[in-house]
Amino acid sequence: MHRSSRRRLVAAIALSTVTAVAGTACSSGSGTTDTKGAGGGAYTIWDPYPQFDKTSAWAKLLDECGSKAGVKIKRTAFDTSDLTNKTLLAAQQDNAPDVLIVDNPVVSTLAEAGVLTTTDDNKLDTSEVDPNLLAAGQSGGKTYGTPIGANTLALYYNKAVLKAAGVDVASVKDWQSLTSALEKVKSAGKKGITFSAIGTEEGSFQFLPWFWGSGAKLTELDSAQGESALALWTDWLKKGYAPNSVINNTQTTSWQEFASGDYAFAENGTWQLANADKAGFDYGVLPIPASAGGNASAPTGGEFVTLPVQGDPGRYTTSQKLVTCLTSTENLNATDTALSYVAPTADVQNKQVAAKAGLKPWVDAVKAAKGRTSEDLGTKYPKISEQMWKAVQSALSGVESPKDALAKAQSAAQ
Repeated sequence: MHRSSRRRLVAAIALSTVTAVAGTACSSGSGTTDTKGAGGGAYTIWDPYPQFDKTSAWAKLLDECGSKAGVKIKRTAFDTSDLTNKTLLAAQQDNAPDVLIVDNPVVSTLAEAGVLTTTDDNKLDTSEVDPNLLAAGQSGGKTYGTPIGANTLALYYNKAVLKAAGVDVASVKDWQSLTSALEKVKSAGKKGITFSAIGTEEGSFQFLPWFWGSGAKLTELDSAQGESALALWTDWLKKGYAPNSVINNTQTTSWQEFASGDYAFAENGTWQLANADKAGFDYGVLPIPASAGGNASAPTGGEFVTLPVQGDPGRYTTSQKLVTCLTSTENLNATDTALSYVAPTADVQNKQVAAKAGLKPWVDAVKAAKGRTSEDLGTKYPKISEQMWKAVQSALSGVESPKDALAKAQSAAQ
């Protein structure tokens, strides 16, 4: 590795707090600790799925793809929060895995550190991937890997609560009609909407659909559009349409509030589908509306399959075969179903909806979604996001007006 690349690695390790970026459905747990095999047909794969042990369908798929490529797979599963630092340190020691599956906002950090190969170099075919999802793994006009699947945010709704309040969910098409629905729900003695506005990446993740849905851009936090999004949330709290608990809610505790059966709406992700089926009441899902109508862009969660830089470039051919196998139409369908992900290609998305019609609104939401590091934000995103969640916290707690909170955020983010 060149000396300049090592310097970028040192800087990237300092920036690796980006691993705090949340919004995926990955569970925690411990994985194996195999190290990279030296030759002998062994190829290493690191992933953020420690919930899947060696008997799982996922682990068996890795082995099957290895067999097809004529190699043995040595897999290591890390918690998402550990994976970036482990990868950066391994790359610094010229011992990066052959295949790395990593949370999509981290791709730009690893790319800027010189850890990842581009699809031009490794010849991965990404032509079938939805462009908005592929953008999460792009930096400086180059693409680093391919998405294995995506999750995002939408609005769950309790059908019984809406019916009792006289609300037709089909009427909810923009912010005004949503707020009107919340007013009716409150008047009927029920609770309106719950979400996560906690002072972490989760808070930014949940605010982004409203921020983007206003027409605002992350490079201009203090725009009039951004102010309107924060004012929307602030007004909901003032009028009692959303509880004050959202200030400290994680996505998990927010879901628990919705699961009580008292709320009309909850902003949450695909990873709650299994819990929704167990909630004990009829629910529906609709994409988050933009300010003036249509679907707002929600942030994409999910992982990218990447090929780290190797000292021996001859390894890329086999690594490319492994990734092609993992992301084939047949295998994506099974993998994304297991991960509660929407597939990154239209072909597999259609198969998913054919098998489960309830996934249709999630496919629509994913098609409107975009990556947090898209538009060449790259490693600028974590700093912007931190100022965003601080502004949200300040406004919702009444410390500052939305305008003042976002003006301070923009100044700090520049």
